[in-house]
Amino acid sequence: MRNVLLICLKELKSYFVSPIAYAVLADFALVFGVAFYTATSEFVKFSFQSQMMGGGQTMNVNEQIIRPLLGFAATVGLFLIPMITMRLVAEEKRSGTIELLLTSPVSDAGVILGKWLGAMLLYLCVLGMSMASVAMLFLWAKPDLKPVLVAYLGLILQGGCLLAIGTWISTTTKDQIVAVVVTFHLSLFLWLLSWFTAFGNTVPFRVANYLSIVTHMENFSKGILDLKDVVFYASLTFFALFLALRQMESLRWRA
Repeated sequence: MRNVLLICLKELKSYFVSPIAYAVLADFALVFGVAFYTATSEFVKFSFQSQMMGGGQTMNVNEQIIRPLLGFAATVGLFLIPMITMRLVAEEKRSGTIELLLTSPVSDAGVILGKWLGAMLLYLCVLGMSMASVAMLFLWAKPDLKPVLVAYLGLILQGGCLLAIGTWISTTTKDQIVAVVVTFHLSLFLWLLSWFTAFGNTVPFRVANYLSIVTHMENFSKGILDLKDVVFYASLTFFALFLALRQMESLRWRA
């Protein structure tokens, strides 16, 4: 476990000695900040209009600001996560340090888990920037805290799942651009599977809908904690990390 922690911290440090962490954090801060400003401005405008019309329309901070914003954060993560995972193993292979890693006393599972956890820590830093904005809403409004916490749990589980997929893709190539492109398209495919329900309700379409990461995020965004959604994300994360482990073992065997 100590070796896993060392690799995790080394990976996190490597993000901040390169432009990757700053680019990811800056992009998310800019995009989420604009969305936050737009959502709160619209909320205030409709609130004033409702008061002028007699207050007939009920305004809800959770439903009209927080839920759409966190759903938007999940969409932004779809574009940023490939940037986080692209270098995890691909950079080691490109620079030739993969041989040192493979001959180190750390197990393949420890290497994969440590690198994934390092990526998770950076992703949590990204989510932390959105938490600062959402926390401001509690200063002047009274949103319900429980749905917010459940929604963030969903974002963490979904992010961990996509990061695991990106880790696996990174083990298959030494080209970071290839890793970014493949990870993004595979994540997008899992995202768009929910659209198949529009073409029918037969078993294949229902299976495709169930395999979509969006389908399982819906309950979290509503503040509903369902065990089947947690199991889905955990299972997909485990499967992707398992594939990454098999690929690392293949690299060791060929070395």
